[in-house]
Amino acid sequence: MMRSPFAAFLAGLLAGACATSPQSGTTGSDPAVAESGMVLTPSLVVTTGGFTGPEAVRYDADQDVYFVSNFGSGSSSATDNNGFISRMRPDGALDQLRFIAGGSGGVTLHAPRGMTIVGDTLWVADADAVRGFHRRTGAPPLTASLAAFDVGFLNDASGGPDGVYVTDTGRNRIYRIAGGVATLALADSALGSPNGITWDAATRRFIIVPYGGASVIHGWIPGTTTLTEVGRSPGGRFDGVELLGGGLVLVASQADTSLHLFAAGMGRPIIRTGGRPADIAVDTRRSRVAVPFIALDRVEIWQLPRFR
Repeated sequence: MMRSPFAAFLAGLLAGACATSPQSGTTGSDPAVAESGMVLTPSLVVTTGGFTGPEAVRYDADQDVYFVSNFGSGSSSATDNNGFISRMRPDGALDQLRFIAGGSGGVTLHAPRGMTIVGDTLWVADADAVRGFHRRTGAPPLTASLAAFDVGFLNDASGGPDGVYVTDTGRNRIYRIAGGVATLALADSALGSPNGITWDAATRRFIIVPYGGASVIHGWIPGTTTLTEVGRSPGGRFDGVELLGGGLVLVASQADTSLHLFAAGMGRPIIRTGGRPADIAVDTRRSRVAVPFIALDRVEIWQLPRFR
């Protein structure tokens, strides 16, 4: 399959065309590549504060808006109904801080984490359940309880071919939600405390990244019990994962406070941040990535490398 020029460029970046600067957030470039007319420098576009423990971001291309899930005050595992989801514009301006809020309008939301959009439903992994909200109105149409599974730490969510799949970092499990009912899809210590998950339609598999310290990210075909290696990186304690097309995978690493780009089985940092990045989201219109920082109560938006 032919890769896009952007994807081919980023693969070249991984081959050693540039190296990141932890403090400035800028990237040095290879002169030969620079002469080709390509912009090589990931740059910080904007920083937005005012959040309360922002754990995850999800981009809604149809509405051209980011959703930001906030733990709220208190423990990230507490069932205290004070979590909320914000709406943020693509330029970083807050459209609505508490678009969906626990304890308001009949909403239950304790400590929301990873999110995915399926149709008009924004699915959210919460402390004790997976909850669905209308992505335009915020109305709560559905809750899928996982009380029967003695969950550890529900973390990220992704739509798949037959439902919504959710990682359980604390139990080395993946659950499937279909028709409002949760079932166990996979339990395997080889998952390495699974954190981020995303569906790769091109290869008909999920990409799953471990928080448990391993430097390997995995592929998994639902319905099977086999994990395959997608790539290795010097990073670790992986959190959010996003696909960029052309076989490229962008992963947040809390071990070295960086975003790692994987291509052809290899990954390396392309953006070094000033905090521990959590569950990232890619703005597909502008080739940007939004990066939440739980401990810093802020979200940064970075411009990814692209052609002029």
